[in-house]
Amino acid sequence: MKTAGKEFGLIRVNSRLSNLTIRNGLLIDPSQKLEGKYDLLLKDGRVAEIAQAGKLKGKGDENIDARGMIVCPGLIDIHVHLREPGQSHKETIASGTLAAAAGGFTSVCCMPNTAPVNDNADVTRWMLDPARGAHVNVFPIAAATLGSKGEQMTDFASLRKAGAVAVTDDGKPILNDAIMRQAFLGAGKLGIPVIQHAEDTRMTAGSAMNSGPTAFRLGLRGWPSEAESNLVERDVRLAAETKAHYHVAHLSTAGALKAVRKGKHNHLNVTCEVTPHHFALIDENVGDYDTNFKMNPPLRSKADREALLVGLADGAIDCIATDHAPHSFDEKNREFDHAPFGIIGLETALGLCISILGVKHKIPLRRIVELLSTNPAKVMGLAGRGTLARGAYADVTVFDAAKKWTYHAKDSHSKSKNSPFDGWQMQGRAVATVVGGEVKFRA
Repeated sequence: MKTAGKEFGLIRVNSRLSNLTIRNGLLIDPSQKLEGKYDLLLKDGRVAEIAQAGKLKGKGDENIDARGMIVCPGLIDIHVHLREPGQSHKETIASGTLAAAAGGFTSVCCMPNTAPVNDNADVTRWMLDPARGAHVNVFPIAAATLGSKGEQMTDFASLRKAGAVAVTDDGKPILNDAIMRQAFLGAGKLGIPVIQHAEDTRMTAGSAMNSGPTAFRLGLRGWPSEAESNLVERDVRLAAETKAHYHVAHLSTAGALKAVRKGKHNHLNVTCEVTPHHFALIDENVGDYDTNFKMNPPLRSKADREALLVGLADGAIDCIATDHAPHSFDEKNREFDHAPFGIIGLETALGLCISILGVKHKIPLRRIVELLSTNPAKVMGLAGRGTLARGAYADVTVFDAAKKWTYHAKDSHSKSKNSPFDGWQMQGRAVATVVGGEVKFRA
């Protein structure tokens, strides 16, 4: 990729520019219903001008030639685990956000299951301190209950003031009806979503993977799909009572999607996300106890995956999020029952979306951009993001939808390498990530 007369390999870039133009690309912006040849002028951290190719009035100090590339609003991952504070052997905010930039993401929302748990304003502010060295925008999601124990509410107002954009006990569900209702009411007053890790742990104790023939073959305790769908059904009922915004994290089953569809049909503010690994893989892929295929929720049946693919195409599913969950080699290199749940995903998400959703299932690029950028911004209330409208934040992703490449986990910018996609051939890769008008990563 050429820019300003220079040739770049895959390198880190942190260029501070007052003006930057991105020219000759195919711009896709679902927020404005734009898809065509447009040029962009980014100035002082904002979108200053958007015009048909060759018609820009302003000039930039530097130019990115995006010929043959897709230009879109910066990708936003609303579900990542950056592991800081307390678990920096797995990931840091700096390393995780560098992986995000390499994957084309300009913003990430990080979950609260850190050590200590992000259940107070001091932790939230610590995450946002420039000393953390973030390469992309970081939006903390705070714990809904103290210690994420599901017993006593956190101070939503102080957390929101400190910078939290939502509340959740992700990694753990909120099982108590009264606590969930209280969370809905408290979050509703602040206009932020309650995100549920939908797992009825009373049904999944000791379970390591989805209930089905593969679990039976491996002699592993099966994880029933009803543990997810039953809880989503309950939450949709509570959302109807409280009129709150309910968001389902990493939805993985046909039953849970049916409950979300019902909520949307009844005009409730119910949204959901799906991970790339849940539309790319099924429980059979676990093979012979490969712990890189162990995640929570677990890989599901072929029928569940088919339901997710339909929902991704028809709009029932709002967005795609990675649930990027780094673990060290030693942690994952254990017996399947004892290995931790989770995989990394920031650098493979775009390639999987284009390869599987776009190439294989013919889902248009506009819909993929909507799932990865425009809709995540709407779900999390990130005003001025997920769009390239004039005045919006200058967060832009440029990607090559035709680029074929092979992912090697050892080359990941994450501190951890726990990926089931090691060695996978993919199509589609980010070539430039611009955050606030600054080029943060370029290939």
